[in-house]
Amino acid sequence: MSAADAQLVGEVVARHGGDRHGLLQMLCDVQARLHHVPAGVAAELGRALGLPATEVEAVRSFYSFLSARPLGEYVIHFSDNVIDRMGGSVALLARLCRHLEVSPGEPRGDGRVTVATTSCTGMADQGPAALVNGRALTRLDVARVDAIADLVERRVPVAQWPAAWFVVDDQVRRAGALLADAPAPGAALAAALARGADATLAELAAADLRGCGGAGFRTARKWAGARAAAAAGPDGARFVLCNADEGEPGTFKDRVLLSRQADAVLEGMTLCALVIGARRGVLYVRHEYRYLEATLQAVLAARRTAGLLGDAILGSALCFDVELHWGAGAYICGMETAMIESIEGKRGVPRHRAPLPVVHGYRGGPTVVNNVETFALASLISARGAAAFSALGTPESRGSKLFCVSGDCERPGLYEHAYGLTVQELLDACGAGATQAVQVGGPSGTLIGPAEFARRLCWEDLPTVGTMMIFGADRDLFEQVRGFAEFFQHESCGLCTPCRVGTTMLRRLCDKVARGAAAPADLVDAQRLGGLMKLASHCGLGQTAANPVLDAIKKFPHIFTSRMAAGAAAEAGPSFDLDGALAEARALTGRDDPEAHLR
Repeated sequence: MSAADAQLVGEVVARHGGDRHGLLQMLCDVQARLHHVPAGVAAELGRALGLPATEVEAVRSFYSFLSARPLGEYVIHFSDNVIDRMGGSVALLARLCRHLEVSPGEPRGDGRVTVATTSCTGMADQGPAALVNGRALTRLDVARVDAIADLVERRVPVAQWPAAWFVVDDQVRRAGALLADAPAPGAALAAALARGADATLAELAAADLRGCGGAGFRTARKWAGARAAAAAGPDGARFVLCNADEGEPGTFKDRVLLSRQADAVLEGMTLCALVIGARRGVLYVRHEYRYLEATLQAVLAARRTAGLLGDAILGSALCFDVELHWGAGAYICGMETAMIESIEGKRGVPRHRAPLPVVHGYRGGPTVVNNVETFALASLISARGAAAFSALGTPESRGSKLFCVSGDCERPGLYEHAYGLTVQELLDACGAGATQAVQVGGPSGTLIGPAEFARRLCWEDLPTVGTMMIFGADRDLFEQVRGFAEFFQHESCGLCTPCRVGTTMLRRLCDKVARGAAAPADLVDAQRLGGLMKLASHCGLGQTAANPVLDAIKKFPHIFTSRMAAGAAAEAGPSFDLDGALAEARALTGRDDPEAHLR
């Protein structure tokens, strides 16, 4: 290790206080500086933190944006979301690789550049998109790709590239109470301090705010659970964590909220701290949004200056502050316990279901984890009152919801509507014409066709994290489903066999269908395999990874059967006993009907 590398290690360790829990952030700092994490640097980090080299390498290798090999001066990652593919990203990537004479995923021989893919970068409303040295590139086309190749060959620093290429528009198409008229910084907090912690929690319960991250758990109940838990963390500490790792393809609402409503998000976290008695918060942001770092740090600094973070907030006894943590490329970290592991500087592997984070979470202390939208809405409720919020929506889905619309429509972007509107109403609003299908809630959600467009977007009918991916009548729907299968195989953390093997088999099934080598029996096996994954997978990723394939088989069987050539010799099917695996899963889980979802 060179003297410069040794100095870098010293700097990053000091920046993060020499805390072992800061390992991932230290690795991210090294990656940003050197465009890879050299083995000697990783080993020195381990020595400085008292960790074995194998543990450091285990963390580094888990995250897709951390590389052990040099990637070059320019590292370009094309977004590989199916929406980006629909916009021509595959051809654009191939064109750039031809210009630069480089193979995808492989550093060029002279060390100048690497061109690769990554999962969705959160720009589905303005793609095809990419990242260059961590900065977001939007609206790529042939002219921009050709110009990028020229700039790389001439070694023009990224900071000197055309500013228009890096413009990320919020694209708010319809604003409601949250997006159009958010409370002024401090208003929600002042109201809560005047009300008191007990009344603030009661106000949240009266509003009936449900978590917006996908599970829909009632927010007041979660906060009350953390408040009542016996503190077991360091010095009896409790924690507030904001999950801004929105890795679900086609989702970008957190991106917009962090860019224009960061105060509301941080204020919601501070309200939670008031209720549960926390002094420390963490805002965990996905790597793809690293370009927002300066904006977020500026908001944090301004709030500290205004007395809205830090000691004696607004002259009260409340002391609370928030620090930024960055992901490094792992979809699984969108799950709360995997995110907690990641914040603790570990591999982002989901924990066992019990104990819940509200009892034993970050650093062993009672911990509330909510997502960006939930905290922003909590701030809105505190400032405007529960009655105004609960007057919107439906009996089981109060308030408004942010919908991320992308795909085959005239006006992709962010729409804020009260819960309860129909899918068709949203399609009309965004200018979608003849629509073949909509993927509601991202790949892990529900695929629906025109027969279901009258369904309402709410917890009583069609729940969703807010992602709406639209596929027009002329779109090859099978290729979109196949893309989702590829995504889940790539993002499986590999911890449990049902997910690790199941996602691989579903990917192979789709490839087999594409070759025209599948038989009807393969579709039956896929349904049974999906049942096994739902029943026996360790976490929500594996339990929902089969959804796109299962929904497509059930609702759009023709996209599979049309590729089964008449009289074609089918290739061999699964190599293990699905019936036996299902029987074993029943015995382990105590559930008698693991295939009920098929009906």
